[in-house]
Amino acid sequence: MLSSVSQMQNLPVKAKPVNHLITLADLTKEQIHRLLISAAQHKYNVKCEDKPSTKPLDGKSVAMIFSKRSTRTRVASETATAYLGGHAMFLGSQDIQMGVNESLLDTAVVVSSMVNGIMARVGAHEEILELAKYSTVPVVNALTDKYHPTQILADLLTLHEVYANDQGDNLDASYRAHLVHPEETLPGLKVAWVGDANNILHSMMVALPKLGIHLSIATPSKYHPDEDVLEIAKKEAAKSNTKLSFTSSPLEAIREADVIVTDTWVSMGQESEKAQRLEEFAGYQITIDMINKGKPNENWKFLHCLPRKPEEVDDEVFYSKNSLVFEEAENRKWTILAVFEALFAKGEFES
Repeated sequence: MLSSVSQMQNLPVKAKPVNHLITLADLTKEQIHRLLISAAQHKYNVKCEDKPSTKPLDGKSVAMIFSKRSTRTRVASETATAYLGGHAMFLGSQDIQMGVNESLLDTAVVVSSMVNGIMARVGAHEEILELAKYSTVPVVNALTDKYHPTQILADLLTLHEVYANDQGDNLDASYRAHLVHPEETLPGLKVAWVGDANNILHSMMVALPKLGIHLSIATPSKYHPDEDVLEIAKKEAAKSNTKLSFTSSPLEAIREADVIVTDTWVSMGQESEKAQRLEEFAGYQITIDMINKGKPNENWKFLHCLPRKPEEVDDEVFYSKNSLVFEEAENRKWTILAVFEALFAKGEFES
C-alpha cells in the first residue's frame, strides 16, 4: 500500500497559482470596488438597457457544492451562471460522496478536473480551505462557519446604490449606481451590528473598515468574534482611520448609525442551543422602540441577510420604508455574477 506521502505525490500539479475567494480579507479595497462597479454595471445593463450578456462562461461549467441548505445563494449562483452563458451543476449533500465515502481532498481533485469553477457552501471553515488547497480551479466561499464573503458584497452594493441615489433627482438606483464610484458613497458611513458574533459579522469586520466604513458592534457579553478576525479588523481600521467599537448595549451601538444590521441568533447547526441563545439575546430584537431610544441618523437603513425570524427584528422595522432586505437579497445575484466573471472567466480579480 502506498504511504500517505506517496499518495500526495500522485496529486495533479497545478500549472499556476489558483485565485480563490475565501474571505474578503484577501482582497484589496480596489478589488472590492471593482467587483461592486462590475455588479452595478451588469444590473444596469439588464434592468435598464435590456442588454444581453457577452456570455464569458460559454461552454464552461460551475460546480455548486452545497452541504447546507440555501435559497438566495443557490438562486443567485445558478441565475448568474446562466446569464454569463455557463452551466451550473448543483451538488447537494445527498448528491455526491464528499464527507461520506470520499475525503475533501479527493472531491477537490476530482471535481476541479471537470469544471471551471467551484462555489462551495460547507460547515467548518477548514473544509473550504481544504477544497481550495487541492482544487485546480477557483473556489468561491458560499458560506462557512467563519466567513460569508458574497453576502457582504451584496450588502455593500445595496448601500452603494442607496447613497449613489441620494442626490434628490429621483433617478432609479440601478441607473445612478453604475455612474458613481464606491469611494464616493461608502467611506464615512456608520454601520451598527446588533446580534451574534457569527460569519456575517466576521465578514463585515474584515471588509468594512478597509472601505472606510465605521463599525459599531453590539453582542451579548459572552459572544465575541474570533481573535484572528479581530486582529485583521483592527489593522484595517487603523490603516483607514475608521472607528471599530464593541459594546453589549444595542442602544449604544446604533447611536448615530446610518445602517443597522442583524442576522439569525441561531445559525445552521446550532439548533440545540436555541433556547439558551434566545434567553441570552433578550433585548436584542430590532424594534422601532429600540431605534427611537438609540437615536440612529434620521434616514437610517436596515439590513438582514435572510432568512429572518421575528425574534431578531419585528415586522414594523423589517417591512418599513427604511428596510433594504429585499434589495439586498436581489443583489446577491449581481455581486456573485461579478465574482464568477472575474474568477471563472478571467481567472483573477483585477486590481
